[in-house]
Amino acid sequence: MPILKKIMVMSVHDAFEYVMDHYAPYGLEELAESRDSYAMISIQDTHTGGFGFEFRKNKSCRDVLTLYFDDIVREVDGAVMFNEKMAEEIIRFVQKNKNVHTLAIHCYGGQSRSRAVAAFVRRMYDEKAESAGNEIVYGTLMKTWTKMMHNLC
Repeated sequence: MPILKKIMVMSVHDAFEYVMDHYAPYGLEELAESRDSYAMISIQDTHTGGFGFEFRKNKSCRDVLTLYFDDIVREVDGAVMFNEKMAEEIIRFVQKNKNVHTLAIHCYGGQSRSRAVAAFVRRMYDEKAESAGNEIVYGTLMKTWTKMMHNLC
């Protein structure tokens, strides 16, 4: 599997700034501050109904995966916990977008859910990465990845 050049973990505010660094009005693309290709995993909260916007594909942004789940490690009424279906979506998304320059991953603060996803992606690419962030997210990704790899054999 080709290795992504960069995996970035960021807060929702940093993700917005990152996207805007790649933006330029139509016909003036040379004015964009950054021109590398990227794919975005956008992790949004359910208890707030998301962050009020969603990222979209464009010339620089080759793909977007938006998931809605909360930063919890046990069931909480009214909150959505990370699950195996979401883990499968992330794994397939990363596999599909292995040729972008940067995989950008954000959640609200860039400290828990997105860090867990990034640690897992590094493990997918055989990089030494300790689990970090939300242990439920990381553990579910690892179990799902193992199951998916076993089913391929």
